[in-house]
Parts: sequence; structure tokens; C-alpha cells
Amino acid sequence: RKQMKAHVIEQGQCTTSIADQYGFFWSTVWNHPANAALRKQRDDPNTLEPGDVLMIPDKRPRTETVATDARHVFRMKGIPAMFRVRLLWDDKPRVGQPFRLLVDGKLTTGMTDGDGKIDVPIAPNAQGGTLTVGVGEEETVFEFDLGYLNPVEDTLGLQARLNNLGFNCGPPDGTLNQDTRAAVGMFQAKAGLDATGEPDAATRAKLVEAHGS
Repeated sequence: RKQMKAHVIEQGQCTTSIADQYGFFWSTVWNHPANAALRKQRDDPNTLEPGDVLMIPDKRPRTETVATDARHVFRMKGIPAMFRVRLLWDDKPRVGQPFRLLVDGKLTTGMTDGDGKIDVPIAPNAQGGTLTVGVGEEETVFEFDLGYLNPVEDTLGLQARLNNLGFNCGPPDGTLNQDTRAAVGMFQAKAGLDATGEPDAATRAKLVEAHGS
């Protein structure tokens, strides 16, 4: 019997992309008993930190009984990842706005829903892309990376979420600098917390709630 593989997480990787690399559904890998400790440490399977270890199980053979002297078609199942985002303008949902989503060269167009949300299937191993929303003076372009969001307990993850929510703390550098503390304070005030500028547990929990991950 082969031993399980220990996959060490690198920046830009997440459970969805890694599972696809090894030919598994993400839930099969994430919910395996060998990853119980990692599940306790990380709430989100797609928000991992470089250096985390994800255990990859062995492939399980499957046997099918079919008639001989006949043609048989086998279909490989696949579950796409989902790109989900909610767009606001002055804290109000951007409802019914046309959008163009370009992910790894594949273009998807559509309209935001009644809550300003976009929900589009993408490849599990997608690396990043561009989202263009609105037309004319209201057109907004967002560039994004996929799989690069660190856990909120990590300062890089804290900074990335603040920037994504419009509380600018500059390029994420992993240090709790003056700009980051100011951004934390602004977020705390907006979230109804004491604006101390200190990213305590309550602030981080509110930030994950507001960010959606």
C-alpha cells in the first residue's frame, strides 16, 4: 500500500487547486481524517498559509461490470470552483450592472444580481484575472489573484482583506504598520467596534464576516 503524500502549501495554492492537481474533489481531500488537525487550524479550505501541510490520500480503484462485445462510455465527473463576489457602491449593492470576467483567458459576461453579487464557475486551478463592472463613468476594473489569501490571523491576510473592503493599508507586507493600524481603526468604527487600531479576535472575526472568507 502506498503512503499518503504530504503536500506543503506554497503561496498561491489552496485545497481546490491542489485537489484538482491530484485528481480529487476538494471535499475528498479536505474532509479526509488525515487532515483533521489542519481543519481545526484553518476554518476555510481555500485560505491556507504557506507551510501548511495538506495530506493527499491514495486513489481508490473502482470496478465496473459491463457486457462484452459492446461499446461503453465513461464520463469523468468534475466540479468547477466558483468565483463569488458582492459589489457595493457607497455601501449599496451594484444591482443589474453588466460585468466582464476574464479568468486565465476565458471570458464570461453577465449582470450582477439583485444583491450586487456575481457567481460564476471557474477552473479549480485558475490563477487570477480581471473583473470589469459597469459602463461609462461607473465602469470599474478589478484585478485579482486566486489562492493568495492568507488566514486572517496572519498580518498578510489581515491586510489583504482590509484592502479588498476598501480600507486602504497599502501593499500587504506582513507588518502591522501605521497605515494598517489606521485601516483597522476605520474598519472597527464602521463595524461598530471600539476603534483601537488593534486587530484583536473580535475585529478579525468581523473582518472575515464582512469579507466573506
